[in-house]
Amino acid sequence: MNTENYYDILGVSENSTQEEIKKTYKKLAKEKHPDVGGSEDEFKKISVAYDVLGDEQKRGQYDMSRKNPLGGGFPGFDDMFNMFNRGSRRQQVHSTVITVTVGVLESYLGKTKQLNYKVKSKCDPCNGSGGDKIICNQCGGSGNVVRQMGSGMFIQMVSMTCNSCRGVGKITKNACHVCNGTGDKDEIKTIDVKLPHGIDDGQFIKAQGSGDFKNGVYGDLVIRIQIVPEGNFEKISNNLVYNKILNLDESQKSDFIVPHPDGDMSVKFPNMFDTSKPLRVKNKGFKTQPQGDLIVNLIVRFTKG
Repeated sequence: MNTENYYDILGVSENSTQEEIKKTYKKLAKEKHPDVGGSEDEFKKISVAYDVLGDEQKRGQYDMSRKNPLGGGFPGFDDMFNMFNRGSRRQQVHSTVITVTVGVLESYLGKTKQLNYKVKSKCDPCNGSGGDKIICNQCGGSGNVVRQMGSGMFIQMVSMTCNSCRGVGKITKNACHVCNGTGDKDEIKTIDVKLPHGIDDGQFIKAQGSGDFKNGVYGDLVIRIQIVPEGNFEKISNNLVYNKILNLDESQKSDFIVPHPDGDMSVKFPNMFDTSKPLRVKNKGFKTQPQGDLIVNLIVRFTKG
């Protein structure tokens, strides 16, 4: 019987709220996703744990089964893991991950961004085959070989990727003289990506079929977003932060202009001018839920004399 604890897998306490569990899962999913170099098995464990703890009814049943392990009624971790694997079993498509910088104003306006990136495309002379192929005699073309693990009474037959053909099932006999048997070539590709309003740092956008050519198919392009300051604006959660730089004369006026992406906005100075306290304009930040605010940091710079 597997005794892995779903709470330990997610790194949360048994008293955590549903919202805390949700936030923790989202953070772990970003860090552990196979598309960004994470372990597929670890990602599946996290997903299985959240499938239970993220649902109040399932979580209640799980908690009851832990308090009364003889009562039954809830599948063990191995059962859930296998069900998850069966439920998500599909043809796996490889991914190409790139990081793209997005300005704060680009995120707010939801602009269409043109991306130029290096990609492996299909070699034309060999049509992506890499050359003449023959069936691998080690795996018989399946791409997998069965190995015996253990000894005595504890013997397990395990299917493993064939080392001779690296899981392809075929071996190149006469390599293409252009790609040297790889079946691909380097190419600079250009695509237009529509950014959703409020896209945040660390989020991903997937473009199907726009990744590297590998094993006869084009994979997906996974775009990791990196938010950067733009035009004295920054993004903190759903808040739009503007750093207003003033000279001494400007600080004496009654108001100032913020070049808000929705249009210039006049903001009044408070009676007590204190640069240590930012100004806040409600509901003028990002329009995602919850609605963000516009926060203005006042920075005074002037030359003495």
